Amino acid sequence: MSTGELLNVDPVEMKFPFELKKQISCSLQVSNKTENHVAFKIKTTNPKKYCVRPNTGIVLPRSTCDIVVTMQAQKEPPTEMQCKDKFLLQSVIAPAGASPKDITAEMFNKDQGKVEECKLKVVYIAPKQPPSPVAEEADEGFSPCNNTMDNSSEAKSLVAKLTEEKAAAVQQGNKLRQELDMLKRDGKKSGGVSITLVIIIGLLGIVMGYLIKST
Repeated sequence: MSTGELLNVDPVEMKFPFELKKQISCSLQVSNKTENHVAFKIKTTNPKKYCVRPNTGIVLPRSTCDIVVTMQAQKEPPTEMQCKDKFLLQSVIAPAGASPKDITAEMFNKDQGKVEECKLKVVYIAPKQPPSPVAEEADEGFSPCNNTMDNSSEAKSLVAKLTEEKAAAVQQGNKLRQELDMLKRDGKKSGGVSITLVIIIGLLGIVMGYLIKST
């Protein structure tokens, strides 16, 4: 806040959240500290870039006035988010009952009387960035794990091993069938079923179950 004899100006740094191709506004408030009518006028070093409403006016005794400064949409970003633009707010005591229509350029001529001045700076604020995902800490010598199996020699050897086991199981099953047939023929001749036959049938069931799971 700038405190003068006539007006208080808040803020003295006009902060613009800079965005490309978008008009941006900043508000000022001037407060009349006196019992007099106070006329004000705002100038800038870059009048084509800004629109000030109102750029002149009368502040009644012990009252306030809001001023809106709008920056025109910019096509290019500023270098390092720096701005050299400045504003100058001039104020003088106006005649009692004066209105904005009564303001003239001569009123702010320093040769005509005391003119109070307040310099204002322009500050660009970088737009807020969306939160970035939390980066995982990288451990030296370690790499992220893959969630897919590589077609390497290890995978091929595993397939070959399973194929061999399946072939051996099929061969064993065939052998057990042959022995079972022989025992059946012997059983018919002897008129009964031997314990060996029961065991072979059980083994055959186990082998067949394994084959079904492997398939």
